[in-house]
Amino acid sequence: MPKVEITDTILRDAHQCLIATRMRTEDMLPICAKLDAVGFWSLEAWGGATFDACVRFLKEDPWERLRQLRKALPNTQIQMLLRGQNLLGYRHYSDDVVRAFVKHAASNGVDVFRIFDAMNDSRNLKVAIEATREQGKHAQGTICYTTSPVHNIETFTDMAQQLQDMGCDSIAIKDMAGLLTPTATEELVKNLIKAIDIPLHLHSHATSGMADMCQLKAIENGCLHIDTAISAFSNGASHPPTETMVAALRDTESDTGLDLELLQDIGMYFHEVRKKYHQFESEFAGLDTRVQVNQVPGGMISNLYSQLREQGALHHMNDVLEEIPKVRADLGYPPLVTPTSQIVGTQAVLNVLTGDRYKTITNEVKLYLQGRYGKAPGEINTLVRQQAIGNEDVIDCRPADLLDNEMDKLSMEIGELAKTDEDVLIYAMFPEIGKEFLQQRHDNKLVPETLEPPLSSNGQEHPAPVEFNVTMHGETYHIKVTGTGHKNLECRPFYVTVDGMPEEIVLETLDELPAEGADAGQTRLAKHSKRPRATKPGDVTTSMPGTIVDIIVAEGDSVKAGDPVLVTEAMKMETEIQAPIAGKVSAIHVEKGDSVNPDEALIELE
Repeated sequence: MPKVEITDTILRDAHQCLIATRMRTEDMLPICAKLDAVGFWSLEAWGGATFDACVRFLKEDPWERLRQLRKALPNTQIQMLLRGQNLLGYRHYSDDVVRAFVKHAASNGVDVFRIFDAMNDSRNLKVAIEATREQGKHAQGTICYTTSPVHNIETFTDMAQQLQDMGCDSIAIKDMAGLLTPTATEELVKNLIKAIDIPLHLHSHATSGMADMCQLKAIENGCLHIDTAISAFSNGASHPPTETMVAALRDTESDTGLDLELLQDIGMYFHEVRKKYHQFESEFAGLDTRVQVNQVPGGMISNLYSQLREQGALHHMNDVLEEIPKVRADLGYPPLVTPTSQIVGTQAVLNVLTGDRYKTITNEVKLYLQGRYGKAPGEINTLVRQQAIGNEDVIDCRPADLLDNEMDKLSMEIGELAKTDEDVLIYAMFPEIGKEFLQQRHDNKLVPETLEPPLSSNGQEHPAPVEFNVTMHGETYHIKVTGTGHKNLECRPFYVTVDGMPEEIVLETLDELPAEGADAGQTRLAKHSKRPRATKPGDVTTSMPGTIVDIIVAEGDSVKAGDPVLVTEAMKMETEIQAPIAGKVSAIHVEKGDSVNPDEALIELE
């Protein structure tokens, strides 16, 4: 039996799963020479959520990261995860955008494109596969593994054959939530090996504790390519440890031939790096057999944790995990992988936080129910569809067939802020945060999010209290932090109650502090009451903290109950906020880009 080849995920999926994709390029480059010397089949280093995190949080140019990694890894194939027609965003893009993105990714350093579709709709993979082959790169077609009443060995085998016929160079089983069992792996791999003539790769997360056993079963049955993660970022919601699998296969006919001591040295480096990002660690990213029910993928769980914590709603985590399978069933059992994991997960959060299922429905769910993401694997709940889109038509063609070419239009929209086609593609992936990123770069004001101080000597965090007393001028006030808004360059709002009364406090950076000897973390508190509290039937509010991305009405406009008046973004999904009553817009208390919180009157209707 030929040796087993390994793709290591340390530079992409491993930290996406465990620290919400926050590893910075500066912590990748110093170890690249040793990673390059290992002899991996490939290093997964780009794509997935890394593009988003670079722009949204780290304020790094994702294209520059790719170029730097390409230079630092001259002997190793760089692999990326591409969401088919969704690319790296949360909607379908026109074919010319897909071809442009693949072209620039290839020219900047990507060798292997792992291409998947969240619906397992092969029509959505066609153009990305063609574009990859046109660039002379390795096109890896991907099957998103899931379990449901409508998924079985036959459906996965049929898809593998379709992908081979489309020209893929290899096939990957993407077990993004760790749902495979050893027995299921054996059966699936046996059938796929018989059905295809190209190499088979296995990508499985360790969330349920079975991934390493599944990998051994896959190898025994002819799968010679596995994904692992350097031990410091392995297991839990991540992948089996690279060192462990190399040691397990050593001196067997499947020996990887990799240097275990070198891998251990790399592991110690990342052991220290991980400490730097302790604020993004999630208690929900460890071993959890509940994934066999809720099917939340590794890449989503740490982000879900972070997002709920920022909204002061972490105590609802278990409720959300119970709601996710119910929403998934209503939507026809899509595999839970980006963007469907975000679509289903965000809707589940809204259902829980509002206490009224589907009272608020995201725009992405509406598009999904119109067929704009592709064909659902199973039957959709007709009542939910009716509630979401009424009698609107449902398409049955490839969604991108309805899209006109976009590159020229996108280039005109972003204008002089975009210096290259890569900049246009940043804007294309994430219009609001992409434009903000390019503007901040133009103004020389790119500042990454703040990292919390290192852990104490005993390894414990010093978390900020969320409930405490403050004594001022002889008066004592009980303060409870209920949520936080989005950070910008200068301030961040915190939502608190003071003796039970809701207030907003803004932490502002003291920019006038002298650089030498100044405490970079020094801040001042400023109490703001920009918006009135929602108390009247005509006050428009949001169900969860978020950002205003569009204001649909103007003062003086007349609206009917249920008319959309605002669009907010929360957890990367957009939601239309509707008028609670019929009336005239008497006041608007928000602007595009504002952070907003529940119970604020965003618009007043009379």
